[in-house]
Amino acid sequence: MGTDHATARKAEQVGFAAELRAATWSGHGENESSAFMTDLAEGRIDRAGYVRFLGQLLHVYDALETVADRWADDPVAAAFDLPGLRRREALRADLAHFQGHAEPCAPTPATRRYVAAIRSAGNDRPGGFVAHHYTRYLGDLSGGQYIGLQVRKAFHLAAGEPGVLFYAFPHKPKSYKDRYRTLLDRAPWSAAERARVVAEVRRAYRLNADLSASLGA
Repeated sequence: MGTDHATARKAEQVGFAAELRAATWSGHGENESSAFMTDLAEGRIDRAGYVRFLGQLLHVYDALETVADRWADDPVAAAFDLPGLRRREALRADLAHFQGHAEPCAPTPATRRYVAAIRSAGNDRPGGFVAHHYTRYLGDLSGGQYIGLQVRKAFHLAAGEPGVLFYAFPHKPKSYKDRYRTLLDRAPWSAAERARVVAEVRRAYRLNADLSASLGA
């Protein structure tokens, strides 16, 4: 009993943001090691491949931001929907730049599974929504910024121009990440709910990796 109490106190002192990152860190590699993401990160992407990528992301963010609206009045979940984070309209603008219209191509089977998971877990409880929200937006604010640089180079675009608006946020990424981690640490979730959030983040990483792998197929 004493050991369990000490472990719980240590986790509380560390904070849930750090706990979540440590518990799910291995999931980052699943996506980053895919052939498509490797090519994207190294700037080896053609217009058609990039448009397909943006289209799949639009399906994902459309689902995620629709779920965010469902929690707009929830005092915990709504706080994570920080002003300027949403990416749906930026993705539509980027698609319009490259293909002349904002309609995405049909979702791949992997994208459909990802979207279904977002809707299922996200509509079920605030923690399920935050798990998927965290996976997407913290990635966009971190490694996504490097991807954006490579995409700008590949298509000779400047930061903030149509075509790469997806990577442009109105405030510095660090300010968003710091605020987000504070919200995670303050979320009034039980140990059991935190464990469910960790499990859902791991699931989200796997689904995202499957989406990326489907683009290289």
